[in-house]
Amino acid sequence: MFSCISSLWWVDSDTMKIPFFLSALVLAGCTPAQQSVPPGNHIVFFGDSITELGDKPSGYVSLIRDSLSRSEHAGQFTVVGAGKSGNKVPDLIERVDRDVLALHPKVVVIYIGINDVWHFKLPFRTGTPKDEYERGLRELVARIIATGSRVLLCTPSMVGERHNGSNELDAMLDEYAAISRTVARSMNIPLCDLRAAFLSFLREHNPHNLDRGILTTDQVHLNDAGNRLVEREILKALTEYGILKSPD
Repeated sequence: MFSCISSLWWVDSDTMKIPFFLSALVLAGCTPAQQSVPPGNHIVFFGDSITELGDKPSGYVSLIRDSLSRSEHAGQFTVVGAGKSGNKVPDLIERVDRDVLALHPKVVVIYIGINDVWHFKLPFRTGTPKDEYERGLRELVARIIATGSRVLLCTPSMVGERHNGSNELDAMLDEYAAISRTVARSMNIPLCDLRAAFLSFLREHNPHNLDRGILTTDQVHLNDAGNRLVEREILKALTEYGILKSPD
């Protein structure tokens, strides 16, 4: 277990006052010194291109890394981005040993499911069937927790930003988000419900019901506001479940 002091909480408190899309300042280059990090004190973000891009400047992984680096525990934890474009649940299973478990992480944050749904739109319909998606998630979580690592599972967020259920894949995405919730509940692991958080935000901040441009650049990949939202929701979940300790 590890803690994070109040400097971590500027993310949540500030966004209560200012909409995420007005917050454009990103502090870069403040990652903890790698050589000072104890072995095994890794927080690994495991996912697809959203997480791969999240490890770039202003991405959600980088924002979380920066928040931790500015706490009193700076240098105690390594934040690792392990996202790969195009990945689905079966791809994560294939590379979990190499890209995650080899690091002996303290925490693994799994943010997956978009491509498992979205790829049904491709010519060869290469999405992941629901039963395979659920089995794969359960296998992935079981393999990680068997090593002593903790898991935070995120629901898939969105493929299109209309908030009234009119995006082409909304019904299917809701089914896959429900599967992720069921897996987290039945396996007794923490859940970060990004699907619910995104829809809640869009109902308030997307009055014209646009299909992109509020939280994403292309209906899927996050813009600055989207990255800030994911940062806030993941930090909140890590704290609520005692993975990060809240300030006294």
